[in-house]
Amino acid sequence: MLSLDDVHGVVAELAPACAGSFIQKIQQPTPDTIILSLRRPGRSLSLLLSAHSQHGRLHVVQTKIASSPEPPSFCQYLRAHVSGAKIHRLAETPNDRIVWFELHKKETTLFLVLALTGRSANVFVLDSQTMVLRSLKPSRQSVGQPFGLSSFPCATASDQAMVPISDDVEDRGFPVSQRIEEAYVTSQRNTFVEHQRLQQATRLRKHVKKLQRRITGLTQDLEKVRAYREYGRYGELLKSHVSAMRKGHNQITVVDYFDERLPELTLLLDPEKTGPANLDDYFKKHGKFIGAQKNLVPRLEQAKTDLVKLQKELQELESGKTTDISGQPSEPLMSPTLPQDTRRSRIKTPTAIPYRRFYSQDGHAILVGKTAKDNDAVTFKVSKADDLWLHARGTPGSHVIVELDKKQQVPPETLKDAATLALFYSDVRKSGKGDVIYTLRKHVRKPKGAKPGSVTVTQEKTVWVKIEQTRLDRLKQSNG
Repeated sequence: MLSLDDVHGVVAELAPACAGSFIQKIQQPTPDTIILSLRRPGRSLSLLLSAHSQHGRLHVVQTKIASSPEPPSFCQYLRAHVSGAKIHRLAETPNDRIVWFELHKKETTLFLVLALTGRSANVFVLDSQTMVLRSLKPSRQSVGQPFGLSSFPCATASDQAMVPISDDVEDRGFPVSQRIEEAYVTSQRNTFVEHQRLQQATRLRKHVKKLQRRITGLTQDLEKVRAYREYGRYGELLKSHVSAMRKGHNQITVVDYFDERLPELTLLLDPEKTGPANLDDYFKKHGKFIGAQKNLVPRLEQAKTDLVKLQKELQELESGKTTDISGQPSEPLMSPTLPQDTRRSRIKTPTAIPYRRFYSQDGHAILVGKTAKDNDAVTFKVSKADDLWLHARGTPGSHVIVELDKKQQVPPETLKDAATLALFYSDVRKSGKGDVIYTLRKHVRKPKGAKPGSVTVTQEKTVWVKIEQTRLDRLKQSNG
């Protein structure tokens, strides 16, 4: 924590350099640290405000520090209310380690206060009446109450006459800031890297749990359809007995001509259905098995591969090491000689795909565009000419694609599943019912100069859909 002399020295050094500058960028690389990027014509400056209980400080930061992937709530608040503000004055509370930034933004005056007070060190945002609006960390200074640590220091004659620092003076550097930064550089690096390591480990644990749930779900789905392995053969055997199958029959005995021993098989029937309907059921169930082998098995194998990789990365993170792109272990994360580029996240952020992927009851992949631009991508870049294209009639919504083989007919249940998703991801989802148009993708065109997501459709058909919660829940569970 800075001494009173250090606080006085760094404020005296920074005050003229900050006056007249605008806050251009705000970062929060660690829970205790705020970075303010200041800008005035031709000059820029970055300040580090740390409210760490042991290493709290204020100084110019010379090296760039990467931001957290997801800005914390306090950083988001500062960006919304302080970004773009002009620093009118930088001052300190006499005989106390409290630094005040007086900010002007349009017609509003705000104060950003850094309290270097040991365990209670904090950063506050105050309104023009010095009422607390927000704090970096939980504090006894309640929101909506007057700030009680100190009053805003009155302007001195030197403050009132203060003008922005000239370029030749600024070129001489900031010796007090430099001394403070050098004193804390090792702890700063270690604190930041440790924070990044913990964040990465947390994200990896979430991904691991998600993959484990996905593997469990896919395994259960495969177990359900495994019983349908021989249903294609059973269906072929039943073809010659359709006339003998009538409503009320719950089973039938046939000769298995596919076995050279010609054994008899007893096949179960649905007594509520006719012979053709029972025959159709056998082929549908076998279709589910085929679809699962085509779609679920590769997904399961990929999920298992990804799980092994993530578990290895997590183990390396928990042991204080990461693995670079070449697969070779890097230096321990807590090394004081850590290279600058290792501050960046080692977790590769996958390129965002333009669609959500679901699977129909028959095992067909269904792609649903996320945004208007994504709709164009999924329709004209991802899908094939013979895929099925769907969209809620007469309302904004997602483009929906059913992946089909060439000249393959879409199964009725798959059509209902895809139409349900098209309706659910449209502006009429609250009504729960409506018309959905569908056609082959090759009959969908993009007019020249049309807005993202706008298309023309020919040879379309219409299906009326009512969203069934059980169907929707099943589809959501297949999302992957």
